Amino acid sequence: MIARHSSLTVDALPPLPLAEWRPTKETLHRYAQVVGKVRLEHTPYQNHWWHAPLHVTPVGLRAPHMVGGDRSFEIALDLAAHEATVVASTGDRAAFALRDGLSVAEFYRSLLAALGDIGVPVELANPRPFDLGDDRPFAEDAEHAAYDAAAVGRYRRILVWVDHVFRAYGGRFSGKTSPVHLFWHGFDLAVTRFSGRAVPVPPEATLLNREGYSHEVISFGFWPGDANVPDPAFYAYAAPAPAGLDQQPLRPPAAAWQPGGMAVLMYEEVRTSPTPEETLLEFMESVYQAGAAAANWDAAALRIEPARWRVAETGAAR
Repeated sequence: MIARHSSLTVDALPPLPLAEWRPTKETLHRYAQVVGKVRLEHTPYQNHWWHAPLHVTPVGLRAPHMVGGDRSFEIALDLAAHEATVVASTGDRAAFALRDGLSVAEFYRSLLAALGDIGVPVELANPRPFDLGDDRPFAEDAEHAAYDAAAVGRYRRILVWVDHVFRAYGGRFSGKTSPVHLFWHGFDLAVTRFSGRAVPVPPEATLLNREGYSHEVISFGFWPGDANVPDPAFYAYAAPAPAGLDQQPLRPPAAAWQPGGMAVLMYEEVRTSPTPEETLLEFMESVYQAGAAAANWDAAALRIEPARWRVAETGAAR
């Protein structure tokens, strides 16, 4: 019998400097927002916006199990075959290619046409980007049209690997834990732990934050870079941020606290580590221990003993 193990083989995690694929990343981010807005309007509510994000698959990203009229459907961005697909519970399927030159406007029109072809007519209530610095409707965005398939392929490999490590880390905590999911507004893959305690939400908080931060959390994520951190990086933070959190030590030594209480470890440090998975897990655990101690979480009660998850991961219990 072949033993089951949770670790993915690290086959040379690829570099992905933001400067080398920024136009493609900005285009892909907007594709994901179009898909995410369809999901937001066709999925039943779940707390903390868990009904809205996209999920990682072995070949890309997926908006699973939505409902439109008399059928359910899903949308997938296949970043290996470079196509967008829509599938309905009736068996109907439609697809179109993701390619260089496919503008956000054309992607938007093609996706809505494909959904119509499978019997799911969609008309978005607010077909514009969210929190991206421009308010141009998707249907009018001919500017963002770059698609470097090789860079997208490297991004997909990283995303699949990070998704695996985040899932493994989620299995080491017995409290409430979010799914591992991609928030399309920030284009970050994230997983979140909860203490179980509600927190007062300031009246001036946005709808996004009122729902997202109604309870104490320690959250972890990966994003491919943006204006604030201009290269791929891992982040972690506690909310509300307990006093003195940013004075706590972090591991590995390359990790650092940023203004505002967010811990950051650059992806390149993980990629070039002799043991990337262990390095990332060490970072996540150091932030969790710091945040849990500073916010007085009952970390001992929420911990799953290593003997339990190690047995499960190796398949020795079967």
